[in-house]
Amino acid sequence: MTTSDASALQPQVDHIERLNAAAPQPVAGPKPQVTARAAGVLLLMMIVAGVFAQGFVSNRLISFSDAAVTANNILVNRSLFQISFTVYLIEMACQIAATALFYLLLSPVSRNIALVAAFIDLSASVIKTMSRLFYITPLFVLSGTNALNAFSADQLRALVILLLKINASGAAIAVAFFGMSGFLNASLIFRSTFLPRALGILGMISSAGWLRFFYPPLRYPSFMFIVVCSLFVAAVEIFWLIVFGVDEERWKERYRLTTQAP
Repeated sequence: MTTSDASALQPQVDHIERLNAAAPQPVAGPKPQVTARAAGVLLLMMIVAGVFAQGFVSNRLISFSDAAVTANNILVNRSLFQISFTVYLIEMACQIAATALFYLLLSPVSRNIALVAAFIDLSASVIKTMSRLFYITPLFVLSGTNALNAFSADQLRALVILLLKINASGAAIAVAFFGMSGFLNASLIFRSTFLPRALGILGMISSAGWLRFFYPPLRYPSFMFIVVCSLFVAAVEIFWLIVFGVDEERWKERYRLTTQAP
């Protein structure tokens, strides 16, 4: 090719380069469908773990009104009690992982709000995880440790109930924080355009119920209604995330606008 030929082709090459520069660039970053479905799976695992540890183990073994029965149940079902503690930790691990995924999924809507929600959620996870130390400690108290020989059997049983009540109170505090982060995430879902607004509305209603745990006297009225409502909303959200995911094109558009913002 001669120099004159190259000069003749140069305008066409420049035109093609300008077209390529103007064309939408492929989105680099999280894959929204994979992120949404992974978040849905983690939420499902978290709920299953929580229902097993709380509903099928803790509620059956612990009676706050009878220290002797509680102590006997823990000792007779030692292995089951230890398993429930492990399941509680798995629940929190799933919660922390889901927090990260929801931040990736919702940050294109508002990075600042998504970040605040993630930090509140992580704080709640830390509170609840630390509370579980008081859940497993009664097993050591009842195991005949020499350091506790100065206490009578009745005193040890009373100490067990106290530790379990601290565990329950710590979990209730965490729930209040989860309600706040859940409300923020639900508001982002409502504004997102790549997830149904109905999911956001349901999420805000459900999360508002848990905000009552910031004031202890409001915890117990209509408690079962809040639990049932939250489980229903969680089931709908999990189903949507796993089966339908997100509107990928709209998510990519929001993500592109976020990454291109000055």
